[in-house]
Amino acid sequence: GGITVSGGEPLMQMDFMIDLFKKAKAEGVHTNIDTCGAVFTREEPFFSKFNELIKYTDLVMLDIKHIDDEEHKKLTGHTNKNILDCARYLSEQGIPMWIRHVLVPGITDKDEYLKKTREFIDTLDTVKKVEVLPYHTLGAYKWKELGIPYKLEGVDPPTEDRIANAKKILEFSKE
Repeated sequence: GGITVSGGEPLMQMDFMIDLFKKAKAEGVHTNIDTCGAVFTREEPFFSKFNELIKYTDLVMLDIKHIDDEEHKKLTGHTNKNILDCARYLSEQGIPMWIRHVLVPGITDKDEYLKKTREFIDTLDTVKKVEVLPYHTLGAYKWKELGIPYKLEGVDPPTEDRIANAKKILEFSKE
């Protein structure tokens, strides 16, 4: 039991998160942030607030969408450098993490990228669990209703073989 704050992006609501987690910890409630880490920066005022927040954080579930920066930019429109820096920083600060990787056929499921993702994860000291999340199309209709082009149009969910392969390379649990 406990509180998990997800999104949108919870780190964009830093003042609220600090207040909520401070109150939760005072009551002995476990706190968890579910984030993609995309807004992480060591610049102020974010960094000071982030440091305050992690004082009251028991676990961070962090998405690593793509290990290759150029491929990450193609997929999300943004760099992954700050996401990987967030993971390193959380590890340095001793914050337990679960890493989650969305498996998208033809984009994030290539063995080369899976192995590089695992190599990066292995450099982190506080990762307790790695999960493979198979891509699905359940939300595609929302994009269409909003009139927004869906970048993954025509991409099917991964096969059971590709899911098993990714799990073999990436998944583990230290809990």
